[in-house]
Amino acid sequence: MKVLWPLIRCAAPTALVVGVLLSPLAASGAGPEVASPGAAHAIVHDSIRGRSGGGIPFPANTRTTKTTNGISYHGGAVMNSGTNVYIIWYGSWSGNTATTILPTLISGLSGSAYFNINTTYSDSSNRKVPNSVTLAGQTTDAYSQGAVNLSDNQINAIVTSAITTNSLPRDANGLYFVLTSQDVTKSGFLTSYCGWHTHGSISGTDVKYSFVGNPGTNGACSMQTTSSPNGNVGADAMASVVAHELEETATDPDLNAWYDTRGMENADKCAWTFGATATAANGSHYNMTLGGTQFLIQRNWVNATGGYCSLSF
Repeated sequence: MKVLWPLIRCAAPTALVVGVLLSPLAASGAGPEVASPGAAHAIVHDSIRGRSGGGIPFPANTRTTKTTNGISYHGGAVMNSGTNVYIIWYGSWSGNTATTILPTLISGLSGSAYFNINTTYSDSSNRKVPNSVTLAGQTTDAYSQGAVNLSDNQINAIVTSAITTNSLPRDANGLYFVLTSQDVTKSGFLTSYCGWHTHGSISGTDVKYSFVGNPGTNGACSMQTTSSPNGNVGADAMASVVAHELEETATDPDLNAWYDTRGMENADKCAWTFGATATAANGSHYNMTLGGTQFLIQRNWVNATGGYCSLSF
């Protein structure tokens, strides 16, 4: 099995963003996800496979506690009321089975042994992240920001439009995924990162949102480039990144809660590692079944007994 590249945080000038790096075809190990300097909201991306992190340390926070499990709490909020997931299908998705595969993933995560890992994280009042994920809404956006080299600000504009036009509700307990079709290009996607998450004020509400693109068979973000459990290499690759960003948002929604001394969030610490796998009927690999569907999903960091990567808790 190929080993993915390490995570890096790449700075941009406005909002703080964290995401998942590209997966390596040959490199091993995982580097730090490093926050940027500058403005209070610096955009930070999870990097691609094969790149190593380094450089600027994560912003200091004097409220750091709970460091015995390899990850520290910095005083911020967690998603302690469950996470409502909203999907914005950006671009052209007609006839693509991703529109079934990814909603099945999101619904199947709720109550799963895998998402239960996030219950090992809590806030300053000891309110845990519950094992609860709800697919709360979906909408489409037919290229409102174009299809070429989208910026981070344009991803924000896509989310803002979906909320302000009432295509989706404004939900402080929500995570809004902008999922772009394969024909859409995004600055940094497939060259620096596979996805990211951040937050920002939209109509007076602190809204959490995430970008995940469809890599097709591009090996930068696809661990399996010729076959996959659901016969859709791009969608199956997206599933692993969606899970990664969802669990990071649940435990670090405002980017000031749970991360380690290198700035790596829970999923970053286990990025592009998959544990034991089984072989699907088509010869591809998978490591869990959610909603009756097989997936190959990156492991997550258990914040207990010293800390470790796992597929369940």
